[in-house]
Amino acid sequence: MTSNSNASADRFTRRDFVRRATVASLAAAVFPTIIPGSALGKNGAIAPSNRITLGVIGCGPQGRGDLGGFLNEADCQVVAVCDVKQDQIELGRQAVNQKYGNDACQTHHDFRELVARKDVDACLIATPDHWHVLTALAAVNSGKDIYLEKPLAITLAEGQALRKAVRQRQRVFQFGTQQRSSRNFWRACQLVRGGHIGKLQQINVWAPGSTPGGSLKTTSPPAGLDYDLWVGQAPMTPYTENRCTDASNLKTWWFISDYTLGFISGWGVHPLDIALWGGGDLLGGRVEVSGRGTFRNTEGACDTATVWEVDYAFQSGLKMNFVGVPNGGNQSAPTGDPFMHQKEWQQRYRRIDSHGTAFEGSTGWVHIDRTGINLQPEDLIDVPPKEYRGGLTSSPGHVRNFLDCIKSRSDTVCPIEAAVAADTLCHLADIAIRLGRKLKFDFATEQFIEDEAANQRLKLRPMRTPWQI
Repeated sequence: MTSNSNASADRFTRRDFVRRATVASLAAAVFPTIIPGSALGKNGAIAPSNRITLGVIGCGPQGRGDLGGFLNEADCQVVAVCDVKQDQIELGRQAVNQKYGNDACQTHHDFRELVARKDVDACLIATPDHWHVLTALAAVNSGKDIYLEKPLAITLAEGQALRKAVRQRQRVFQFGTQQRSSRNFWRACQLVRGGHIGKLQQINVWAPGSTPGGSLKTTSPPAGLDYDLWVGQAPMTPYTENRCTDASNLKTWWFISDYTLGFISGWGVHPLDIALWGGGDLLGGRVEVSGRGTFRNTEGACDTATVWEVDYAFQSGLKMNFVGVPNGGNQSAPTGDPFMHQKEWQQRYRRIDSHGTAFEGSTGWVHIDRTGINLQPEDLIDVPPKEYRGGLTSSPGHVRNFLDCIKSRSDTVCPIEAAVAADTLCHLADIAIRLGRKLKFDFATEQFIEDEAANQRLKLRPMRTPWQI
């Protein structure tokens, strides 16, 4: 296996490991004047009355990738799509209509219209980060179950508000951390939770950092973009070149703090979520957090951390190290090394990629990323699933798990509590490196201990009228 020794030269996106479904692969021709047996529930098909109807909010590349998964499920019917960009609405509509062989998919410009529909059971939400909670709250309060792309929120208070609403309204929630539906990630966390590497002592986590730079050239918003609605509750600022483009190698909003924490949560939430899944209760109680990061506020529009190194010391005795890997540009890490611990981890885990989670136990270790799984001792791979003692949910697929849980009204493989917990680790990292001092956080109260300045950063940000939580 090969290592990623040139991580600093690459530009990584937040695309999940699920392959994008293309429009061509979704094509299915039918004759609309003939009522097929499948429409009546015959020939083993799902009758319309038994299908879960879905509305899609956010039809950009991530949303359309998720949409493909829902279109491939026979007991799900996508009935409407919504976006503030006309070209993305059209791409979503075309994908749906081509799959079903008709022209029935309805479109909406404003998400409030979609969530008000009585014929929608659930919503897929794949908006920009700063819209995640507001759209999800609107859907939940309208009685919809939700599949919400990560990261969860731009403040902890937003995530807490959504968690409260989901539980009060008894809605099914699936977080878009699809790694939990991967067999290898499930296997790795089962081995850790089941004690197969002994007592868990250390977790190492790494992910791509934010990209620096970003054009400061002010220009008119692209035709077909409702920029005022796109900005929403965030501060209104002039549109700058490529701010909202759907081209992942050009867009800058991913790395502008008005809309996001940057890749400290946008990418980092993936390996941190796996750390939580494998570490369980050991990542609870109180924690001391300290770290350092590099920000490039003066070189362009992007102002989120390009690299970081954060240490967590949990009350249980478990320690965790979270590193941001350089992601384009010429910035250097705080240590001067382009990837903190790169040589050390590469030698220990035999290979490393741009992301990963490694669990260190008293008798062995497990390293997992989207390329595969490494273990020590190596014969841990031969442990049969029947001997796993971790008790973790085995998911048949992230979309499939969500739909099954809608029917059973049970928790998904990544419920709202897990989403808030993983998001919290991201917020702790961002706040620690911004304040530049050691912080103490209590997971029971979800507050920093005797640190008002740090707690202020957990609260809701001011929102533009008429938006509010």
